[in-house]
Amino acid sequence: MNSKGFFVEDIPRRKFLELGLKGGAALAAAPALLKSLIAGQVPAGPRFAFEDLNRIIGQALAKGGEFGEVYIEHRISRSILLEEGKFKSAVFGISQGAGVRVVSGDKTGYAYTDEISREKLLRAADVASYVARGGTTIKPVDVKEEKRPSYITVKVPLQKVADEKRLEIMKRAHDAALAYDARIKMASIDYYDEVRGRVIANSEGLYLSDELPLLFFIVQTLGVGNNTSHMGRERLSRHSGIEMFDELKPEDAARACARESIVMLEAKDAPAGKLDVVMQNGWGGVLVHEAVGHPLEGDNIARETGVFVGKLGKKVASGKFTMVDDGTLPCFRGTTNYDDEGTQMKRNVLIKDGVLAKYMTDILSAKQIKMERTGNGRRESFRNIPIVRMTNTFIDTGKDKPSDILSSTQSGLYVQSLSGGSVNPTTGVFNFTCREAYLIENGKKTSPVKGATLIGNCLDVIQGIDAVGDDLDFGPGICGKGQSAEVSAGQPTVRIRGINVGGSRAR
Repeated sequence: MNSKGFFVEDIPRRKFLELGLKGGAALAAAPALLKSLIAGQVPAGPRFAFEDLNRIIGQALAKGGEFGEVYIEHRISRSILLEEGKFKSAVFGISQGAGVRVVSGDKTGYAYTDEISREKLLRAADVASYVARGGTTIKPVDVKEEKRPSYITVKVPLQKVADEKRLEIMKRAHDAALAYDARIKMASIDYYDEVRGRVIANSEGLYLSDELPLLFFIVQTLGVGNNTSHMGRERLSRHSGIEMFDELKPEDAARACARESIVMLEAKDAPAGKLDVVMQNGWGGVLVHEAVGHPLEGDNIARETGVFVGKLGKKVASGKFTMVDDGTLPCFRGTTNYDDEGTQMKRNVLIKDGVLAKYMTDILSAKQIKMERTGNGRRESFRNIPIVRMTNTFIDTGKDKPSDILSSTQSGLYVQSLSGGSVNPTTGVFNFTCREAYLIENGKKTSPVKGATLIGNCLDVIQGIDAVGDDLDFGPGICGKGQSAEVSAGQPTVRIRGINVGGSRAR
C-alpha cells in the first residue's frame, strides 16, 4: 500500500499547532499533493477512461470467468491522541491503490497494486485471470456511469476543518472528564477521521464513484478509589462532517465515560449461575451482531456451517424477536451509499417475528446459495477481496416499556454495557464480558457488579427473549473477520430468560 505518515510525540499544544498536521505532511507528500492538502483539498481519486477500464476487465476475463471487477481506492486520514493532558501522537496518512478480481465458479482470483496506472492494472488483471482461469467465459458489458442515492450528508467537510478545531474538541472532552470527579485520574481522547474515495467498475457494465467521510472519537477514563480502579469507555462515530460534534457533544461523551468509571469503583463480585438478564438499549446489540449476525452471513451458509443452515422460513426465535441489517440508516457508521462491490445497500429483515427470512450475501455467496444480493460485500481496503459483512445490525423496536421490563424482573442481572466477545459461527456458542452491570433485586437495579460474563448459544438466547422495549438505540464499533469493518450494533431494552452467567461468587 502506498501510505505516508507523519508522527509527533509529547508535543506542547502551541508547538503542535505551529507544525500542524498538514505542514507535517510536507516531509512525505509530493509537491502537487502537498499543494492540494495545504489548500484544504482532498485530492480526487485517479480517473481512467472507460475504454481503459473495459480493456482491464476484458483482460481479467481472458482466461475464463463469470465476473470481473476493478476497485480503486484513495484515503486521506488523521489520527490524534490526547493523554494525560498532552498531545501524545498524531499521524497524517495518505494511501491509494487498486485491485482486479475475477470470479470463476467457486474460485476467486485477486491481485492488487499500490501504483495506479493502466500498465499495473493490466498486470494485476493477468495475475487474477491466471488464478481463476477455466470455467465459463462471459463477454463483459462496457461500463457506463450510474448514479445512486446518497445516505450520507455533510455540512462541514473534514477537508475544510482546521487542526485547531480538532484539538479544541479533544481538549473539551478531556477537561470535562477530569472535572467530573476527583477520582478520575486519567483521561485519554483518541480522534480519527478519514475521507475514502472509491471507484468500482465491473463486467456487468457498472461504474460508480464516491467519497465517504468518517469520524471515530473514543474517550477512556480511569477511575481510582476503594482499593480498585476501573477504565470506562465511550465512543462516537458517524459518516459525517465535523458537524457531528454539534449534536453528539464531546463533553457529554466524556461525562458518560467518567460516570461509568466512578460507579464501577463500588462494584462487588458478580454471581455465577443461570440468571434472567435485562440488557439496556444501545451497544448491547453487539451480542446479536456476534452471536446471530455472523452465522447468518452467506459465506458460512454456502459452506453449510452454522446453526442457521437449512432453516430459512422456519421459526428460530421468540415471536417478539425481529432482527434487521440496514446499510441505509443516514450517516450511521455502518452505512455507505453502496457496498464495496457496487450493490445498493438496503434494509434487510433477517429474522421477522421469530422466523428466519433472509441471509446476508455478497456477489459470490449470492450465486452459491441462489439468493439475492443484499449489499453486504465489504472490504477493509483495496488490498482485500470483498467478503460478507454486516452494516448496521439491530433488534428491531418492540412494544414493551423499559421500566415495565425491569420492574417485572424479580431478580437477575442488568447489563448496561458490554466490553467484548466472540462467537463460534459453526456452533453458535458465544461469550461476552460485561463492562458495566448491576444486580436486579425485586424489580429494581441495585448494586454494581464486576467480572460478569455472558455464556450461551445463539438459538437459546433469541428463543429466550420474552420482552422487547420501544427504545431502540445504537452504538458504533469495529467488526473483525479477518478484515476490520465499521459497523453499528443496536437494540431496544430486552429481557432474556435464563442465560448462563460466569462470575466469581455463588448466588
